[in-house]
Amino acid sequence: MPRIAKELGALEIKHLKTPGYHAVGGVPGLTLQISPNKDKDKPKAKSWLLRVTVGDKRREIGLGAYPGVGVALAREKAQQARDEIVAGLDPVATRVTARESIRQQQIEEKAMQWTFRSCAEAYIKLRSPGWRNPKHASQWTNTLETYAYPTIGDLLVRNINIGHITAILEPHWTTKNETINRVRNRIELVLDWAKVRKYRTGENPARWKGNLDKAGFAERNKVAPVTGHRALGAADVYQFMEELRKVKGYGARCLEFVVLTACRSGEARLATWSEIDLVTKTWTVPGERMKSGRPQRVPLSDEVITLLESLPRMDGTVLVFPGAKKGKPLSDVTMTKVMRGMGVDAVPHGFRATFSSWCASSTGYPVEVREMALAHAIKDGTVAAYQRSDLFEKRRNLMADWAKFINTAPVVSDNVVPIRGVA
Repeated sequence: MPRIAKELGALEIKHLKTPGYHAVGGVPGLTLQISPNKDKDKPKAKSWLLRVTVGDKRREIGLGAYPGVGVALAREKAQQARDEIVAGLDPVATRVTARESIRQQQIEEKAMQWTFRSCAEAYIKLRSPGWRNPKHASQWTNTLETYAYPTIGDLLVRNINIGHITAILEPHWTTKNETINRVRNRIELVLDWAKVRKYRTGENPARWKGNLDKAGFAERNKVAPVTGHRALGAADVYQFMEELRKVKGYGARCLEFVVLTACRSGEARLATWSEIDLVTKTWTVPGERMKSGRPQRVPLSDEVITLLESLPRMDGTVLVFPGAKKGKPLSDVTMTKVMRGMGVDAVPHGFRATFSSWCASSTGYPVEVREMALAHAIKDGTVAAYQRSDLFEKRRNLMADWAKFINTAPVVSDNVVPIRGVA
């Protein structure tokens, strides 16, 4: 039987000031804890504890702060806790269970407010600052508004199931496969986010592997065969470049730059003079403009240097290839329009494929040199792990050979038909 301390009155308890534990009596184990305050000008913090044994464990059960919880209420709460212990209950465990129950109730109430649309909008808002291309956010919004929101936009995210997802996919699977698969992937990401936020539970109904791939959809490579960007053959590049150099304007010059460097059009359109060193013949593209997210050093052949030195530097812009509007870059369709105007059935990005094919079929350069020239990640994990160099000098030689190839007229026999619109 625990010893019951002398029962202190309210006034005696009020005058207790020494830091430490003070038994106040009335209920065995009822204690006033006084904690020292670092700020001497402020009163010491006082709180109620019930120091008790539950089973074989010593417990200190908090009963609230003094004087918010007065003496009478503290004794009432202490006695109630002791009665629970006598009844075989653990007051601490009971409190934890109660708090968890309240927390779960709050989560459920919050989940009842989240529709798929509100989840998608929140996800896009959180993720879009990290997307390299500002257009991604509008693409996400537009595709979800077109394909997903009519079916699941106003549904509580917790109630979305595989039937809703198949209803979105089926009408477009064989006709707009690439687009609708992107929509599926975006739905999957939003639902994963919602699950982490506790707005839904269970498996993700938009997941493909082991889920939708068993739902009877035709294989993607059957309904949407992979096709590359339309490209000229390597043998046609000389003639194309001869005609391109006759076309005036920054769009044509930027396209010429793209062909000679085998870079992506977006990297070229946004190139600035500060990135280009005409002395070392190097173009350093910052990571935020690269698809890989890593900066890329591009060796510039003599032909590229000649091209750059022929360009005027426009006032009011740092861009190498400024657009028609002052301070703005060329639009992403400018070079495509140049090619259309020349009557060439290909696209600017296709010259990367032309370059790659030429490297593979007509040179002895290792594949990793070609891939680094294209700023591709090396797919062979073992090679990538040991490849610490960017092979810059080897790439410089490769790009010089490419420029030489472009500027060397091929041997044409009498039965060769020139490419349409370039002859």
